Amino acid sequence: MKLILTCEHAFNTIPQEYQDLFINAKEILESHRGYDPGALDLFNELKVLADFSFFQETGRLLVEVNRSKSHSNLFSEFTKKLSETSKTRLLNEYYFPYRDSVEKQISSLIGKGEKVLHFSVHTFTPNLNEEIRNTDIGLLYDPSRIAEKEFCKNFKRNLKDQDPDLKIRFNYPYLGKADGFTTYLRKRFPENYMGVELEVTQKFVSNNRMNSALKEQVFSALKASLK
Repeated sequence: MKLILTCEHAFNTIPQEYQDLFINAKEILESHRGYDPGALDLFNELKVLADFSFFQETGRLLVEVNRSKSHSNLFSEFTKKLSETSKTRLLNEYYFPYRDSVEKQISSLIGKGEKVLHFSVHTFTPNLNEEIRNTDIGLLYDPSRIAEKEFCKNFKRNLKDQDPDLKIRFNYPYLGKADGFTTYLRKRFPENYMGVELEVTQKFVSNNRMNSALKEQVFSALKASLK
C-alpha cells in the first residue's frame, strides 16, 4: 500500500496581490478559520512514512482546496464578492494546481496496480460556537467503504496501545462523507483508494507546534497501521 500524505490547511498565507482584500482580517487569519495550527508540524513528522506528500501553501480563506467547486464556502467572505473572472483566476492559480497534483499522483499509482492510502492531516478548535468538542482525535472516513473503516479501527487500536487515555472518535467532529477532497477522490477512484482525514484537537498545539509525545504516538500508530 502506498501512502499519500496531504495537508490542505498548512498555512494562512495570502499572496501579495490579494492582501488588500484582507486588510482587517489579521485576527481571523491567525485563528482556526485561517489555517489548522499544528497541522504542518504533525505533517512534517509523518512525511518520512509517505511515498508522496503535498501541502497547500496558501490560506483557505483565499480559496478552500478542501471543498468542491460547487460548495458555498469555496470562497470566503473576503473573496466571495470577486468577479467571476477573478474567481476563475484564483481557481486556476491556487485550487487546481494543488488538487490536480495530488489526483495525478494517485491516478498514476492506481494505474500501476497499487493500492493507495490518502491520509489528510488536520487540526480542529476544541471549542466552536460555545460547543465543547469532546475528543482528542477524530478519524474521518466513509463507513460504506470497508477498507477505510478497517484501517481506522486498526489505527485507533494502535494509538490506544500507546495511550489508553486518548479520546478517539470516528467521523467526529465532522462526517467523513461530507464535502471534501477525499469525498471527491473516492468518486474518482472507486477501487484501490482509501481516503482518511486525521483531525487532532488544537489543545495539543502551542505556537503552531504539535505536542511532541502525541506526534510520536501518531507516527508509531500510522507506521504500524501500514504493515
